[in-house]
Amino acid sequence: MQAETTSQPATRPAREAKTSRRMLIWREMKKNKHHYVLLSPYMILFFLFTVIPVVFSLILSFFYFNMLEFPRFVGWQNYSRLLFNDDVFMIAVKNTFLFAVITGPVSYVACFLFAWIINELSPKVRAFMTLVFYAPSISGNVYFIWLIFFSGDAYGYLNGFLIKYGFIMAPIQWLTNEKYILPIIILVQLWLSLGTSFLAFIAGLQTVDKTLIEAGAVDGIKNRWQELWFITLPSMRPQLLFGAVMQITASFAVADISIALAGLPSVNYAAHTIVTHLIDYGTIRFEMGYASAIATVLFAIMLGTNLLTQKLIRKVGE
Repeated sequence: MQAETTSQPATRPAREAKTSRRMLIWREMKKNKHHYVLLSPYMILFFLFTVIPVVFSLILSFFYFNMLEFPRFVGWQNYSRLLFNDDVFMIAVKNTFLFAVITGPVSYVACFLFAWIINELSPKVRAFMTLVFYAPSISGNVYFIWLIFFSGDAYGYLNGFLIKYGFIMAPIQWLTNEKYILPIIILVQLWLSLGTSFLAFIAGLQTVDKTLIEAGAVDGIKNRWQELWFITLPSMRPQLLFGAVMQITASFAVADISIALAGLPSVNYAAHTIVTHLIDYGTIRFEMGYASAIATVLFAIMLGTNLLTQKLIRKVGE
């Protein structure tokens, strides 16, 4: 009896605290209802076309579904097949990580450095240079240019140059030789990397408070590198995080470049990535359950990498 009587007063304050917290949240929601109304169109579309498909894909990964028959529950069979019996997937994982390790950090640093340099220019020159650097990422026929450049006959730009000046005697099949395919795709991706992250860094540099720079000079900041590390980077942490997420997504989700330049599948799967493997099973073989398992594994890899990147960015300027 004593235990019951002592437990009831102990739980009553906790319940009252929960009730008051709910009331506070409800009052804040009523106070800011206009904000929620304005956000609702985006949130509805986000849930309909992002959250719900991701949840359905996760559920479907435990089923066998070929678009013709009713889904059949197979448990962990798709994942065991993917991780232990699919040799091509292991090649795709190796290529994807190699691609991400090279293009992710290099393109991220390149985006920031170019943005930092361009930000020092006059407004008109800055606007022009921003357009010049950003244009390749929005060009529609960009792959056509690189197909001509790396064409396997003597009329290709690179082969024509090398033959003309005596470096080679016969044309090199750049896009059908597995030794060259992946480096070429990495090069093209780096060329295309000055996209959304680049614009985010330009915007972030514009919002850095100039008074902080003046205060830093008084406190002992001696050069531009110290100003960059202790003032500029900490002031634009949101843009740095956004750029990191975009670069990670782009480096792990490479597919269009590989398919356009090397085909699907590429020679000996030299340019095969996790996303091209997903496209193969999802849009060609119509094994939707297996494709969903591939998508879930890729989502887990991206999520883990993003969490690690967030921890690193929080240490900037410390």
